[in-house]
Amino acid sequence: MASHPQLEPPAVASASVVGRGRLGPVIARALRAAGIEVHGPTGRDEPVAATDVVLLCVPDAAIAEAAAAARAQAGPGILIGHTSGATPIAGTGVDFGLHPLQTFVGDETPDVFQGIGFGIAGATPAALETARELAARLGGRAVPIADEQRAAYHAAASIASNFTVTLLAAAEQVAASAGFAADDARALLAPLVRRTVDNWASHGPGRALTGPVARGDAQTVARQREAVASGAPALLPLFDALAASTADLAKGTA
Repeated sequence: MASHPQLEPPAVASASVVGRGRLGPVIARALRAAGIEVHGPTGRDEPVAATDVVLLCVPDAAIAEAAAAARAQAGPGILIGHTSGATPIAGTGVDFGLHPLQTFVGDETPDVFQGIGFGIAGATPAALETARELAARLGGRAVPIADEQRAAYHAAASIASNFTVTLLAAAEQVAASAGFAADDARALLAPLVRRTVDNWASHGPGRALTGPVARGDAQTVARQREAVASGAPALLPLFDALAASTADLAKGTA
């Protein structure tokens, strides 16, 4: 059986970060902490330095334009990557993808990347290895994601992160109808949310599910529904949809 030479991960010594949103400054700090010389983060209309890699932390719709501008400025031999979760590699003008599976507000310290997953992709084996190396240098775990899988991968991330915030905001609204200020509601509910997430991560959704729907307590669910209808009526369709979906999960049909 023929043996194939192993690709040596290219050593990334320098990187340009484009984008001053929530991710760009954070990943720039983390790359510097990892011993990489970093130029930026710069705005999309600013010059890009000729570094080993250019990392685009820009909105998805701006990736192709930003990649073309970076290639024109930094030269054809440079490797360009984007940090989008849903955007494919093909047709965008980038060489690799490096999506940190984490949520950011912009003021995080470099260790925010420690232990997280990175959805990576590459147009070539060398580009893929560059993405893998960057994930490792940042302290994360690289998970290759094919272009045709990226939308589902990112949808899962949005459900887990973004939609959770939407649900928690709904919980705040209902708590307000019970007389709780927003800060007090968050302080009261946060330990419950953290334990729920820990239980889900350790035991899966079946064992983590508790509460009146899971135990078939229709009377309590009805009282909850009345309270939502009275105190936050705009949330009633959401409550009904979640109650039905939770009942399916409790039955093992979801």
